[in-house]
Amino acid sequence: MTIAAPQNPRNTAPEPGSGPSAPITDSINLERASLSLTSGRLPRWVPWALLAAAAGLTLPVFLMLAAAEASEMHVGGWLVSAAVIYLVLIFTLSTIVESRRKAVDRLVTGLVAGAFLLAMIPLVSVAWTVVSLGVARMDADFFSMSMRNVVGEGGGALHAIVGTLLVTLAAAVISIPIGLFTAIYLIEYGRGRLARGITFLVDVMTGIPSIVAGLFAYALFALFFGPGVRMGIMGSIALAVLMIPVVVRSSEEMLRLVPNELREASYALGVPKWLTIVKVVLPTSIAGITTGIMLSISRVIGETAPLLITAGFTASMNYDLFNGRMQTLPVFTYNQYVSQGIPAEAYLDRAWASALTLIVIVMLLNLIARVIAKVFAPRSSR
Repeated sequence: MTIAAPQNPRNTAPEPGSGPSAPITDSINLERASLSLTSGRLPRWVPWALLAAAAGLTLPVFLMLAAAEASEMHVGGWLVSAAVIYLVLIFTLSTIVESRRKAVDRLVTGLVAGAFLLAMIPLVSVAWTVVSLGVARMDADFFSMSMRNVVGEGGGALHAIVGTLLVTLAAAVISIPIGLFTAIYLIEYGRGRLARGITFLVDVMTGIPSIVAGLFAYALFALFFGPGVRMGIMGSIALAVLMIPVVVRSSEEMLRLVPNELREASYALGVPKWLTIVKVVLPTSIAGITTGIMLSISRVIGETAPLLITAGFTASMNYDLFNGRMQTLPVFTYNQYVSQGIPAEAYLDRAWASALTLIVIVMLLNLIARVIAKVFAPRSSR
């Protein structure tokens, strides 16, 4: 019978991480790990500090230049100079502390952010100008009165708002089915020379000037009704010519994004092709198609040149697209600015107010399109 010798607790080696020295060792390891992770990196506050330093260094220079020339400070030049100095500082400091690869990354990031801010400047400027100058005339009379028998102050743009909505609605009714069916044909059925020819013509139509579309609509109706004819439906035809290629292109791209597995699964169940398009393809891509349609409407709702030729302008209400001239908001804005009377401020106020109204209409249409796209989108994407 073998009896095991008792183990001596003094000879037993302590486990790692145990004993009184374990907290000290763990803290040292954590410090080393943090140093290895943060070494060779600039703190997060450094880019902001460099940007503030660049702005602070260039501001006195531009203030002195403005004082010497007795003029206002050139804000754009100050911002550009500060941005250039910041890019030089961040690239140099990052190269010294971090690495050249990280410095190039920071430089490109700064250039992209600067390009974004540069693109936002005109957008913000236009929005601020239109809102500040157009809100003064946004009253009840502006939305409830026309310009019939109005000279000078007063009047409104109700006839232009109604004309814009009617002309754009008719253009959408004409162009959306044609553009959508053309896109379905090109994606689902189109093969050979005919499909390539349609694609080529769509590309050509995308780049035609708007005045050409207006001349086409005018020449078409002049053949049947004689020269000098002006009707609202003529403006709708001109806008539809501009809308169709945008609808075709956007719908074509959205239909192309639908996975072929969905079509093949539908075909495997014995569903015919046309029903697969209606029940599978279109519901899957309805969100993108709706967005493309709204982009096409926003593209044409502010056109002025084709509507001047086709729909003309009038100071009275007209609800009939097929009878007489019809006023629209872009033409109304142009007419108020060009044909200024006394006092001129009244005409300019109406012009800015109509421009703001047009922007609000486009925003509302985009919000409605987003709601429609969300309601009819597939459940998996909600």
